Amino acid sequence: MGGLTEGVKHLLIINVLLFFGVYLYGDLLYEWLALWFFEHPNFRWWQVVSHMFMHGGVMHIVFNMYALWAFGTPLERIWGRNKFLFFYFSAGLGAALLHTGVNYYFFSEGLNAIVDAGTSSQQVLEVISNGQYSPAWYNVAPKTTIDSFLNAFNTPAVGASGAIYGILVAFAFMYSEAELMLIFLPIPIKAKYFVPLLILGDLIFGFTNANTGVAHFAHVGGALVGFIIMWYWKKNRFNKNRWDR
Repeated sequence: MGGLTEGVKHLLIINVLLFFGVYLYGDLLYEWLALWFFEHPNFRWWQVVSHMFMHGGVMHIVFNMYALWAFGTPLERIWGRNKFLFFYFSAGLGAALLHTGVNYYFFSEGLNAIVDAGTSSQQVLEVISNGQYSPAWYNVAPKTTIDSFLNAFNTPAVGASGAIYGILVAFAFMYSEAELMLIFLPIPIKAKYFVPLLILGDLIFGFTNANTGVAHFAHVGGALVGFIIMWYWKKNRFNKNRWDR
C-alpha cells in the first residue's frame, strides 16, 4: 500500500491528537465532542461530526486507525482525497443518524411507559438530566425497557467505527476477491463475504439489544450509507459508459 495518503494521514493525526487530549482534559472533551442524545443537556450540533474523532480506549482507537490505514489508503489512491473524505464523513454522518434514531426509539418507549404510569415527561427529563432515575420506573415497564431508555439518554457515542464500516463496504465493492481475516478467527475470507458477515453480526447484536457496550446500529448506519453511495457511483459510472445512450 505504500506510504500514507493525504486524507488518511490527516484523519489519523486528528484522531491521535484528540485521543491524547483526553488525558489532559478528560471529561470536558467527552462532554463537548462525544455524541449525546439530542434531549441531553450536553448535546451540541457539531457532535454529529466531532464524535468520529473521539475514542473510548486504546484498543478502540488502534483497531479503527488500523482499519482506516489498511482499507482507506487503497480507496483514496483510486478516488483522490476529496472524494475519499466525502465518502468517509458521509458514512460517519449516516452512522450518527441511525444510532440516534434507534436511541430515540428506545428513549420514547421507556418515556411513554413512565408517563403512562402518571409521571409527566418534564419531571422525567428533569430527573435524568441530573444523572438520576427512580427505582419505581422498573415497576411500570420491563427492566430491559428502562435500561435501554436510560442508556439511550446517558451514554454518548464515540469513535470512527461508523465511518470505518462505510470504508469496509467500499473496499468490498472495489476489492471483492481480497482475502481478510478476523483476529479471533484466523481463516482467510473474501472481502465480499467478510464484510457482510461483520454487518450481520452487528444486526444480530443490535436487534437482540445485547449489552456489549458497542453502538452496533452506528456500524450498520455507516455500512448502509457506504453501500448506497457505492451503489450510486457504480450505477452512474455504468450509465455514463452505455453504448445506447
